Amino acid sequence: MRLIDLSMDALFAAGGSTEDDESLQSLQGGGHDPRKRGFTVQNVELSLSGAVDPYLKGEAHIIYFLDPLEGETFVELEEAFMTTTSLPYGLQLEAGQFFTEFGRINPQHPHQWHWQDQPVINTRFFGPDGIRGPGFRVGWLAPLPWYSEFHLGMQNANGETMASFLANGEFFEERPVGNRPFVERDVDTMKDMVYLLRLDNSLDLTQNVTAKVGLSGLNGPNASGENGETGIYGVDLVVKWRPGYQERGWPFLIWESEVMRRNYKADAFYDDNDPANVIDLKEETLRDWGLYTQLLYGFRPGWAAGLRYEYATGSGDSVGERDSDPFRDDRTRVSPLLTWMPSEFSRLRAQYNYDRAAHLNDEEAHSVWLGVEFMYGAHAAHAF
Repeated sequence: MRLIDLSMDALFAAGGSTEDDESLQSLQGGGHDPRKRGFTVQNVELSLSGAVDPYLKGEAHIIYFLDPLEGETFVELEEAFMTTTSLPYGLQLEAGQFFTEFGRINPQHPHQWHWQDQPVINTRFFGPDGIRGPGFRVGWLAPLPWYSEFHLGMQNANGETMASFLANGEFFEERPVGNRPFVERDVDTMKDMVYLLRLDNSLDLTQNVTAKVGLSGLNGPNASGENGETGIYGVDLVVKWRPGYQERGWPFLIWESEVMRRNYKADAFYDDNDPANVIDLKEETLRDWGLYTQLLYGFRPGWAAGLRYEYATGSGDSVGERDSDPFRDDRTRVSPLLTWMPSEFSRLRAQYNYDRAAHLNDEEAHSVWLGVEFMYGAHAAHAF
């Protein structure tokens, strides 16, 4: 392998909230969100990428972070995959361990986010670390006058990063979907995998305005029982304005939005091992949906200001009522942001979150987060 790029990116945050640290674990449910009053090591990422041979390129991302409550150190293989570079007819194959190509935020690494935390709806559907796992993805670039790419993928349905699908027992102890019991399932047939369909379209609306529209769909088994099944569907939109007189990439205006829906078909469950606590749950489909929309304005070189709005809700009762379930209750968040980038290798951010959530004692929370990021090395270019 001829190594081309080696880099490290580090994200740290400091701040406070009207909620205590225990409550922040669900309020700031993303694994790389600021999640502690005081200091948070959000993510330290080592990235390696390079050409394997004339036909393949490889990429790997290894991350380090600290548990916000216990201070325990975690090191994870986030991604490691190969991509073909010379297949005919606009085809491309990706195989290995990788983020699922669903929507805008999920395939991105934390240092690619404009805001310091991932959207609430992403955390609810895809868990704290996003949906990722071993598998393959086929891409086809259609021969059209505009950019149009179709993706078809298949990945394992089990593991801690498959929150809405088979997940695992440890994940369900912390974040059971609808507070339903965990039922372990074996992989018996091809139906026991998670399948992805995605369509990406990008076109220039004017000389200075570009739009990108995406449609995504996921389907696979879930951990509620043998007949449990999950479908997740989403639409995403990005519009970018970049005038011809830019200095260092400024000024700019970026509007980004995603809407997602999940149908979680929960299988019936019966357990009478404890006569004093018999569990008898009927088959039910839990329907959840949510969105975020954000606007970021780069008003002078190095500086940007933005505002993000989020909403999440659902139907179908969780065990113990939906309003008390921090990952299915009615939720609204508004987040103004100010960013300063002294250079392309460093970034400082100040963000305020106003949350309204049914599971909170006071039904609202206020949080302020200050973030610092620095990167060195030759990092691969980010996608549009």
